[in-house]
Amino acid sequence: MKNFESLSAADFQSARAKAFFQGVLSTLSGHSRRLLAFDDVREKLHLGGPVYRGVETVPLNKLVGSLNRYRDFDSLFLPTQSHTQDRWHRINRAWYQDISLPPVLLYKVGEVYFVVDGNHRVSVALKQGQVYIDAEVRECSSRVPLTSAVSAEDLVRLGERVDFLERSQLDRVRPGVEVETTILGGYDRLIEHIAVHRYFMGLEAGHEIPEAEAVAHWHDTLYQPIVDVVKKSDILQHFPGRAPADVYLWVMDHLHYLRSHPGLESTDPAQAASDFVERFGDD
Repeated sequence: MKNFESLSAADFQSARAKAFFQGVLSTLSGHSRRLLAFDDVREKLHLGGPVYRGVETVPLNKLVGSLNRYRDFDSLFLPTQSHTQDRWHRINRAWYQDISLPPVLLYKVGEVYFVVDGNHRVSVALKQGQVYIDAEVRECSSRVPLTSAVSAEDLVRLGERVDFLERSQLDRVRPGVEVETTILGGYDRLIEHIAVHRYFMGLEAGHEIPEAEAVAHWHDTLYQPIVDVVKKSDILQHFPGRAPADVYLWVMDHLHYLRSHPGLESTDPAQAASDFVERFGDD
């Protein structure tokens, strides 16, 4: 028993020391090592569910957050607080004594998981080199993909994307289509573009156009043709970290610029896209 006690104590001190140094590196690099708080994710991404999925074997590297213990552990589930020591010891001793523990409880969102119950078990499992853990899984639906690369800083942008999808219903009108922009206020601008497109469709048709029809028409006749030009040109390699929808917005600004010049009033979006690529795509 004394041997288990000393081993467990050494493990905890090692984990705390590693958490401290990880915190220092995080401060110096400016990259957060915090666990995601599930309630923040649920609020910003308007999650649905949860739906019970049964007991599964889950990769530990897919765990990115916690329901209630996101301040007690860092993103590697290293203990950051001393008050976790007693419970951490008990779980760690059980590991050394080969005592079976019940599955942890996780919420699944996209490709990642949040710990509802079992944070200490996860922490010990990672410390002891486990790769997987048995878990009772409940899945929450999300309109945007969530991967293990997600960070707290990403949530605002993802939340804006969810708002865009809820307002436009584009993912319902055109299932499988992904529209992502990194431009500040970009999603609001896309909503404005759709509204203007719907207005002119109504003028041409002589009656009000249903919103879903306008969204589909905007995507098929305006947005997608520009994106096709963007993708074929490889222009995005000149703008690291940017998305096709960013270039779409830039092209639309460029279209407005071109049409303001005599003789170019009839320039269409595809022509503007080609001109934009020609002007800004060269090395």
